[in-house]
Amino acid sequence: MPVAVDHDVRRREVAEAVWRVLAATGFAGLSLRAVARELGATTGLLTHYFASKRELVAHALEVVHRRTAARMEEAETPDRGVEGLRVRLRGVLVDDEEATILSKVWVGFWDLALADVELGLVEAARYERWRDRLRPLVDEAMAAGELAARDRETVVDVLTAFTHGLVVQALFDPERFPAMRQYAVLDELINALGG
Repeated sequence: MPVAVDHDVRRREVAEAVWRVLAATGFAGLSLRAVARELGATTGLLTHYFASKRELVAHALEVVHRRTAARMEEAETPDRGVEGLRVRLRGVLVDDEEATILSKVWVGFWDLALADVELGLVEAARYERWRDRLRPLVDEAMAAGELAARDRETVVDVLTAFTHGLVVQALFDPERFPAMRQYAVLDELINALGG
């Protein structure tokens, strides 16, 4: 008699295996074979869940989005204006092991997104959602005189480009950019944008 399989449990197991592969190899090493090996299963079992590598990549993105969303929720703060902005921006920096893994996975995804129009649109939409999270804080900081009056969109773009550039530098040179150094460099930018 066939063994009953709880598909919800199996999907969670697959998601965790996908995460472990991404954490170890990034999107470059993501394949049905690699996930099956990590899961201790056959590729045939995985084809019940993913008909192609593209479906596997879409699932991997969902896994990474969930992990990123959980981290961003931790960076939510009742602080407003510049202090809220500082907390939110620190939430994307490479300041612990999980942030390092998430950042490596996202940077690895950029290669796929640059080569695939559909994935590129997904990434562009993700950045727009990020800017949406910064806009109210920038508005509040400007209204309070904590940031100099400027074009809001330019400030949001500067903050986005700067923090993500800092993430890349911290990934390549963690000795130079430990968490406290990243925080200090971010504070310098915020101070430079001050009133």
